[in-house]
Amino acid sequence: MEKYLSLSSNHSSNKRSLEGLSAFRSLEELILDNNQLGDDLVLPGLPSLHTLTLNKNRITDLEYLLDHLAEVTPALEYLSLLGNVACPNELVSLEKDEEDYKRYRCFVLYKLPNLKFLDARKVTRQEREEALVRGAFMKVVKPKVSSEDTASSPEHHYTPLPSASRELTSHRGVLGKCRYVYYGKNSEGNRFIRDDQL
Repeated sequence: MEKYLSLSSNHSSNKRSLEGLSAFRSLEELILDNNQLGDDLVLPGLPSLHTLTLNKNRITDLEYLLDHLAEVTPALEYLSLLGNVACPNELVSLEKDEEDYKRYRCFVLYKLPNLKFLDARKVTRQEREEALVRGAFMKVVKPKVSSEDTASSPEHHYTPLPSASRELTSHRGVLGKCRYVYYGKNSEGNRFIRDDQL
């Protein structure tokens, strides 16, 4: 009886099917990270599933996903969606901030009230209470993007470097002074080195 399953897609094949999971009705943990799964994700009924990670996929429609998960995974307690457009954070999009992430958490907890962990962070009592009161109003509505807009805009890839970073051939050094001088008065750093090792 399988309790844990981790899948990785065959990137040479364009067809990604999760139909085979229906044979694992008692599955408790499922890791689907880095599988290029999109909004067409359909899971079979997995009544025992309590842990699901969908990190670094291509999920954009959060409400559809949450409604689907509420239907097919009633025992879900741990969910992670990091690295998807549906999970707004500064690593995925430079336009997102901490407030966007808080609204996202509130909406997810409104849709899936039994979650204990969301994106590797424990769900607090305060978050749960706020989700009951305000969760329905935290849905992020995206404007419809026309096909002309998508064709003209280049894909944005995250980089930790500033946008005005130098070319690799342009080197500049930095020289500075340190005011702190280390005397090593109480250091025991050399007590384990023998004279023949010096």
